[in-house]
Amino acid sequence: MKKILTIFALSAASVAFSQIQKVEPAFWWKGMKNPELQILVYGKNIANDEIEISDGVQIRNIQKVENPNYVFITVNTNEINVPKFKINTKKGKKITSSYTYELKQREPNSANRESFTSKDVMYLIMPDRFANGDEKNDSSPNLTEKANRSLPNGRHGGDLRGIINNLDYIQNLGATAVWLTPVNEDNEKVYSYHGYAQTDLYKIDARYGTNEEYRELSQKLNKRNMKLVMDYVTNHWGISHWMIKDLPTKDWIHWFNDGENGFKRSNYKTTTQFDTNASDIDKKSALDGWFDTTMPDINQKNPLVLKYLTQNAIWWIEYADLGGFRVDTYPYNDKEAMAKWAKAITDEHPKFNIVGETWLNTAAYISAWQKNSKIGEAANYNSNLPSVMDFMLYGDMPKALKEKEGWDSGMNRIYNSLSSDFLYPDINNVMVFL
Repeated sequence: MKKILTIFALSAASVAFSQIQKVEPAFWWKGMKNPELQILVYGKNIANDEIEISDGVQIRNIQKVENPNYVFITVNTNEINVPKFKINTKKGKKITSSYTYELKQREPNSANRESFTSKDVMYLIMPDRFANGDEKNDSSPNLTEKANRSLPNGRHGGDLRGIINNLDYIQNLGATAVWLTPVNEDNEKVYSYHGYAQTDLYKIDARYGTNEEYRELSQKLNKRNMKLVMDYVTNHWGISHWMIKDLPTKDWIHWFNDGENGFKRSNYKTTTQFDTNASDIDKKSALDGWFDTTMPDINQKNPLVLKYLTQNAIWWIEYADLGGFRVDTYPYNDKEAMAKWAKAITDEHPKFNIVGETWLNTAAYISAWQKNSKIGEAANYNSNLPSVMDFMLYGDMPKALKEKEGWDSGMNRIYNSLSSDFLYPDINNVMVFL
């Protein structure tokens, strides 16, 4: 009997079936203006299996890529008349794994949600350094860096509950909108508190709390007629991102043959985006170079990447009831791809405001990034980006307050900065960042 059981166990172990490990986005909504939904399905060698969807749901397209652990499924949500359906993997007639996909109903008037405007005072919070509302989540067993307040660049324990507990304080300051530095998972070994090296775009970092707490914060702000603004990062992910560890395609990120392990740091000269005299090598280094060694540069030109980023942004708007985006390192992205990204979001949410971090020194360069800019138009470009940040005033203000009055110093420096307002296509939607 022992011999027979042993033989059976070995035989069963030798049969390996693919299993669905991740599905992104995990769910979606009915009633979107763009009904086309791209579903990422991930699992070991899952592309070798047959993919089927239950309840008569038609698959518009199945795209397999060079990594067999990924399959990208496209469906038309207008054609789906059931609230839930199953995504199955099959070997022959045998179903090897299954995922129940849900299409939720959108909140009333979600498409026409209000967003931040020039009437708002926006309060910027780095959540790890604001208030610790739940000491139990200061460290997480599944995340590498643990809380250590003795380290200036370490995790200190601030979280979403701490912000929720202090909304009276924030509102009493006169703030009507709250912008948090990124709160999605950042599972780097060190210096992760800033959040800009994200490792999971659909998951709030456990040291801050949960997806549900993030949504709770937004809802409680909305009840106070305040708005939650997400800090969104399109240019780079963290090197420990689960997809970076197992790239769907090599061109998901940018590589340099002359760099160590494909890495080459950006030269940070984003003026090359509109400089007609810029060399190709300077422009490529600025746009495709990595922001840092732990921040691989994302290739938005890849249609799968762009669709992933677009859907993720819309998912957070709908799920968390957001009141706007601040987009990090905007001029470092592929500008044509980002014009499509911004348009897709504002097509779904026409009043939704998106402000780009356009860290440049002159109004001419900054204004070129705003939607319908004449300067951008001269370069055959329209960003579709509603708002930009006035970094010219940001740079001039502290200088003006410290120096003697002169022809181009003191308050005249501020006047000269403000007198460039005519360059902006919509000066009433430019963020004053002090």
